[in-house]
Amino acid sequence: MTKHVLLLLSGVACASALEPCRIEIVDKENGWPVPLVELRTTHEERFVSDNAGLIALEDNELLGREVFFHVKGHGYGVKKDGFGFEGVRVTPQAGGKLKIEVERTNIAKRLGRLTGAGLFAESVKLGGTAPLPETGVFGCDSVLMARHGSKLFWLWGDTTLPGYPLGVFDSTAALTDAQPIKKFEPPLAMPYEHFRDDKGKPRGVAKMQGDGPTWLGGMASVPDKDGKPQLVALYSKIKGHLDEYEVGLCRWEQKEEAFKQVRAIWKAGDEAKPKLLLRGHPFTWADPAGKKWLMFGDPFPTARCPATYEAWSDPSTWEKLEEPTAPRSAADGSEVKPHRGSVVWNPFRKRWISIFTQTFGKPSAYGEIWYAEAESPTGPWGKAVKVLTHDNYTFYNPKIHAELTPENASFIVFEGTYTAEFADKPQPTPKYNYNQILYRLDLDDPKLKGAQ
Repeated sequence: MTKHVLLLLSGVACASALEPCRIEIVDKENGWPVPLVELRTTHEERFVSDNAGLIALEDNELLGREVFFHVKGHGYGVKKDGFGFEGVRVTPQAGGKLKIEVERTNIAKRLGRLTGAGLFAESVKLGGTAPLPETGVFGCDSVLMARHGSKLFWLWGDTTLPGYPLGVFDSTAALTDAQPIKKFEPPLAMPYEHFRDDKGKPRGVAKMQGDGPTWLGGMASVPDKDGKPQLVALYSKIKGHLDEYEVGLCRWEQKEEAFKQVRAIWKAGDEAKPKLLLRGHPFTWADPAGKKWLMFGDPFPTARCPATYEAWSDPSTWEKLEEPTAPRSAADGSEVKPHRGSVVWNPFRKRWISIFTQTFGKPSAYGEIWYAEAESPTGPWGKAVKVLTHDNYTFYNPKIHAELTPENASFIVFEGTYTAEFADKPQPTPKYNYNQILYRLDLDDPKLKGAQ
């Protein structure tokens, strides 16, 4: 090896050993760190803030010189310059610190990513310590959650693992304490206890017989005739991309730590699939006569059954509800057609409230999130206000987690699936894509007045 080559390699080693520049992304209004803000250079290098709002900039060609970063944050950004560019011009230094303030145009406040790998990857590069160990989950689809006994039971659909492009397709699950979040501002770290196989990997918990994925919906914890809570759900067997070929009922068996079939309701080749199925995010409601019902809808209730295990497991007790008319925008009176979402009773507002994704919204087809209220869970629903937007990206199946917040809190939290699916060929966001993100919505925000 020549002296020239040795010197060249030595120079590369020294350059790569430069200490990264710490870039902190913060909300200009409250100073909170902002996860999921992308900085993009003029040569298309992308950096995305982690759950602590941090980016570790360690690219040698960017350190020590003036750099322009395009800023993109799905409702967080900076003002355009005279040429229409939304960005900042900074000079990052090795071992230095920069703070970039972004203005929030969303009403909802981003708390952070709940699932996936590297939640604090940038923080660790900067010498910090991740508050939780890696879970082994790289991505997961729509969440279901129910309070079951003294724990919160969390369940997700198709789950991506690091070892191979095909992961778990019969639902993964985890437990947390009843109040796993103590502070409802970033940085966020949810302490899931995943159900794992004998090798320590997250495993499927709904291995129903038959080929293809098993998807669960309508998960709830309901008492049986002896008062014992039963964790139940509707299952679907899937072929192709989205085609159901079997639908049935299943129940969590504690000894086996898995969902097991209670009964099949419909199979391909039978007569038409029943229109009355217990899907969506259920909640309990007592009617004016005091009878308790389990209400099912996505977002607004379209079915119900008495709130007992015996009634849930007997389709003859199920009742169809008339779907309410779609809410209208408080801004312009246009119809806001819901796609998916959830409904809960809110003690602070003393109203039923809903968070839902708009069907064919703008700028994102399935990434615009709205808020509405009603005096009854069956409607009619008042005018809606958009609280969250995405730029050519999807945020579907949002669920309000009333179980997480104090009973009379003046805010709610909700999560949804952040994914490139169903958008117009977006570039997937590293680490964040196909994962769950949690938001906070302050119900006393004046910007919600149009819906209240």
